[in-house]
Amino acid sequence: MTSAKEQEAIRKLMVFLQEWDSAHKVARSHILNNFIRSNDGKTEPELEVEFSQGASLFLARLTAWLRMTYMYSTCLNKLLKSIGIFLSAAGGHRYIIEFLDIGGVLILLEILGLNHLKEEDKRDSVKLLQLIANAGRKYKELICESYGVQSVAKFLATSNSAEVQADVQVLLDSLGHGNPKYQNQVYKGLIAVLSCDSPRAQQLALQTLVVMQDTVGEAPSILVEPVLSLLCSVHPEVQNEATQLLKALMARRVRPALLKGLVALLTPPEEQGLTFCAQTATDSTTHCLREPVLVYIQQAAAAKAIGLLAKESADVAEELIQMKVVHGLMVAVGNLDHADSQRHASSSLQYFVHTFPLVEESIKAALGPTLFQCFMDSPETWYTKMDLVQAEELASSIADIPTDMTRVQS
Repeated sequence: MTSAKEQEAIRKLMVFLQEWDSAHKVARSHILNNFIRSNDGKTEPELEVEFSQGASLFLARLTAWLRMTYMYSTCLNKLLKSIGIFLSAAGGHRYIIEFLDIGGVLILLEILGLNHLKEEDKRDSVKLLQLIANAGRKYKELICESYGVQSVAKFLATSNSAEVQADVQVLLDSLGHGNPKYQNQVYKGLIAVLSCDSPRAQQLALQTLVVMQDTVGEAPSILVEPVLSLLCSVHPEVQNEATQLLKALMARRVRPALLKGLVALLTPPEEQGLTFCAQTATDSTTHCLREPVLVYIQQAAAAKAIGLLAKESADVAEELIQMKVVHGLMVAVGNLDHADSQRHASSSLQYFVHTFPLVEESIKAALGPTLFQCFMDSPETWYTKMDLVQAEELASSIADIPTDMTRVQS
């Protein structure tokens, strides 16, 4: 038989649940406020004491109301925070199971795709998905089986909040590890994010791809084009992360395609190379300066990445030379319209000249003694003294390097 104290506790629980059942929106909002204030951070045993071993009865009511009202944002923020108290409770694994039994994952994923809901509500939904994913492999699989990767990746690409995007990255990183059945799905979902319009989302997707690379192993060929395309980003942080991913991919089978693509970016199509002020069409007396366009930004980033990759691996450097990287770098150095292209290409060219004697001989023959001596004396600034004729000659020069060259490092 239960004691009088236990009977009183049960009576209070029943009164509380009846109060919830009969309450309207405003009253339920107050109940949720009190619950969050009094129970945040509690463990499963503490919650059970609070609810006289009937905490699951209140959780069931919360999830039922969520299922009925999430489309209309009725106290959604407070509802999700309250459910989060249960799902995050130490020792409260059964609460997660109870939440999943009513289709909790599908509701959370649907919330991410509802445009009329607030970003903060969607962030709370992401945090609950994190708690579920961190509960173990089978829960990560459940999220992925519910088309979770597509929903979460799309939300990363479209969110306007850097803080929310950071939380989404944590969730995708969790889904990408300890989840062998679906890790490739997560990897491809991140690749899809690279083509979005959000620089922050691109940066976070690149970071997560780098972290996942060792786990995934070989990279799909569909990764080549989007990674190279991000080198034209006007955001340095995106360029830097793209370069880090390039480094991670040098041990994979996509290396030749990536290197070939990088070398090609050094010589952009001439018709894409310049853009002019709109004034030119209406006022022929106005002298409009040439402005660098995205292909020049991409050219400079490619020249920088080539130098970094070559310095890390002699094998990569040799492959680049066979792909005629030296000529491409000279084209970039001769680009008087974009100083960054000249600077990065000159730095990379310096490495090849100092490391490979045959390259040095070929460059000297292509530049001529005077220009070559300027390059050797001051590789950081020689291109600033170059006139238009020299630049055109440099861009049209062909460095003749034997295909059977032998590497001799300095």
